[in-house]
Amino acid sequence: MKLLVTGATGFIGRALADEAKRRGHSVVAVSRDASKGAAWDPMSGPLPAALLERVDAVVHLAGENVGTGRWTKGKMAAIRDSRVIGTRNLVAGLAAKKPKALVCGSAIGFYGSRGDEVLTEQSPGGGDFLAGVCREWEAEAGKARGHGVRVACVRTGVVLGRGGGALAQMLFPFRMNMGGPVAGGKQWMSWVHLNDIVGLLLHAAEKEIEGPMLGTAPLPVTNYDFTKTLGRVMGKWTFLPMPGFMLRVIKGKFAEVIAGSQRCDPVVAKQTGYGFRHPTLEGALRQILS
Repeated sequence: MKLLVTGATGFIGRALADEAKRRGHSVVAVSRDASKGAAWDPMSGPLPAALLERVDAVVHLAGENVGTGRWTKGKMAAIRDSRVIGTRNLVAGLAAKKPKALVCGSAIGFYGSRGDEVLTEQSPGGGDFLAGVCREWEAEAGKARGHGVRVACVRTGVVLGRGGGALAQMLFPFRMNMGGPVAGGKQWMSWVHLNDIVGLLLHAAEKEIEGPMLGTAPLPVTNYDFTKTLGRVMGKWTFLPMPGFMLRVIKGKFAEVIAGSQRCDPVVAKQTGYGFRHPTLEGALRQILS
């Protein structure tokens, strides 16, 4: 299979391109930086038809990083536009060559904060900013169906892996014995190992997945349990909680996302035979931090 991957220089994109090649697929890595791959800025206009020559499937991961910096009005506009307008431009380009499949990144932010409710692909979306972005994002991807392209949207959880992602931001306070539960710790964290989100994206491309699919591990945990497990794996204390008001001071509006609760059950992945390499949090963290 020949895959075109946008956002190919990002944390997930790099790992996905490497794994796809290991499986024998050929990869067209697309980046805004011409020195790192085929050049295309999703905000500049439709994806050039030349990049789609003989491409079987597109994996679309490009978008403004949600987890870095404060959520100013400008940052929030960039988060939305990079996903909604960027995906619109991607789909406009697909009309020329019509690959068989589009696997579009999305996020569990689609659901908003839902407490202890168990969420599946069929659960309705939330009403906050990020939920609205995800809804628009998936709707733009879905327009590729009008070109005869199969569309899957992978709603990704908190990605854990070496060298980037959410874990890289968490490790410093834990190494200093300053880790602790955040905003009370009762909120659910639907996490996924980097190897598994890569596997799930390729599963969606290879196995004829259609519609939404959760990109999360089968065993979510509360923030309290995540904290205690990470501390145990690192051999560090975890007695310094971060109250919600302090989180808002540090992270601004993004604090609502960190303190939000999504308890996800990846039904589609399980029903279509995906085998999780890292189903438990402790096993995943020990593999990453070994």
